[in-house]
Amino acid sequence: MVDDMFGREDVEKREYDILSEYACKAAGSQGRDYYEQKCAVRTDFQRDRDRIIHSKAFRRLMHKTQVFLAPEGDHYRTRLTHTIEVSQIARTICRGLCLNEDLAEAIAMGHDLGHTPFGHSGEKILNEIHPGGFSHNVQSLRVVEVLEGDPEKGGLNLTFEVKNGMLNHTGDTDPVTLEGRVVKISDRIAYINHDIDDAQRSGVIKETDLPEDCIRHLGRDHRTRINTMVTDMIENSYGRNAVAMSPDTFYYMDKLRTFMFSSVYLNSKVKKNEDMEKINVIIRTLYGYYGGGEEAKDIIAGMTDRYALNIYEKIAGK
Repeated sequence: MVDDMFGREDVEKREYDILSEYACKAAGSQGRDYYEQKCAVRTDFQRDRDRIIHSKAFRRLMHKTQVFLAPEGDHYRTRLTHTIEVSQIARTICRGLCLNEDLAEAIAMGHDLGHTPFGHSGEKILNEIHPGGFSHNVQSLRVVEVLEGDPEKGGLNLTFEVKNGMLNHTGDTDPVTLEGRVVKISDRIAYINHDIDDAQRSGVIKETDLPEDCIRHLGRDHRTRINTMVTDMIENSYGRNAVAMSPDTFYYMDKLRTFMFSSVYLNSKVKKNEDMEKINVIIRTLYGYYGGGEEAKDIIAGMTDRYALNIYEKIAGK
């Protein structure tokens, strides 16, 4: 190794010099389940990010539905573009709070690896038919611990902090790190705003349909709303061992989320009955075809929308 190279140890030292006292430093990580020699250049969180990005599960996100099933247009979000938007929002917030951007990026890149084809509709059906239920966050953890990499050595063998953030990016339990909590809120900021953008593009809603009090507080366009929420998070969390929005901004964000559920996520123009029934038949048919149980669940959850449809059509002889 070149003597004057700026390596991992230098990066780790710099984290202690410039990051908040509340940030999770790579050198202070609880580590991996299986020992590995340290990288000369990258911190453990940077290595985790790279392992996730280079995984097959990550590549498949490009062909998994976010909200709109098989949309006619090139500009609708997929599960992959959602992941990238979450990562960028989380990094911006972490930068403003002097938290660890590498950790936040790794969590964000991995948080949806376990998502089913056909978005939350596919997840709902798999949850109904699989004994013990199904949650995409739990499956995301299974992907990196078992289904990718070497299962005898912890799969991708990611650090505790990254796996904890992935598992708890949704649900009632908060991640143990502030970076993980930033990703959890960034996920909501991202999907509320980009789903509004996609819904307006599709004609499901118009700008005038959005609650006026929310728009007054948060902003009338996509970029302004995201900037309002991100800036508010930074202003209300700086120098604290916590991350949170102001009560007003959180209230209007949550009200906008409620509006999206009633007007978009459950809208018959988006979730057409015939499409929902088709998804129901596809998931149930595939589950039975693969023999049910854990293996069937893993196979189906790993499928892209188009692959699931192709396999179903072969099974059904169409």
